[in-house]
Amino acid sequence: MKFGLQFKASLGNVTNVRPVGDDFRWYLKLKCGNCGEVSDKWQYITLLDSMPLKGGRGSASMVQKCKLCSRENSIDILRDTITPYNAEDSERYKTILQFECRGLEPVDFQPQAGFAASGAETSSQFPEINLQEKDWTDYDEKASESVGIYEVTHQFIKC
Repeated sequence: MKFGLQFKASLGNVTNVRPVGDDFRWYLKLKCGNCGEVSDKWQYITLLDSMPLKGGRGSASMVQKCKLCSRENSIDILRDTITPYNAEDSERYKTILQFECRGLEPVDFQPQAGFAASGAETSSQFPEINLQEKDWTDYDEKASESVGIYEVTHQFIKC
């Protein structure tokens, strides 16, 4: 089953908010579809992670056994679905990527370091954005104005 991660934020003078690099860490809490157990710790997956699935059925970003029921579950990042969040998306939910899940579903997401953005009206680049506090601010020298990403929130949808 595919799940979409929808991102929502209020953007101030920035656009093209995106994760940077194949080593970008998507921090998730996952729920076992069999017994309903939710991981208590944040787990992260990256595009670089690849683990073989049982029975030679390809690979996934993460394969793990449920601590409670021992079922083998997997989650895979669908690389081609990663989409930037732009100025025109501000204050609306937009799917920024999809996961292919077998036996589990993502129930929570924690944005952290590794995001980047561009000036909405300038060529300014902001390469080191950490959204863990759900707010980020900086200053665009070229535009002589403050920039920011505020009130970051998310939801998951079935695709």
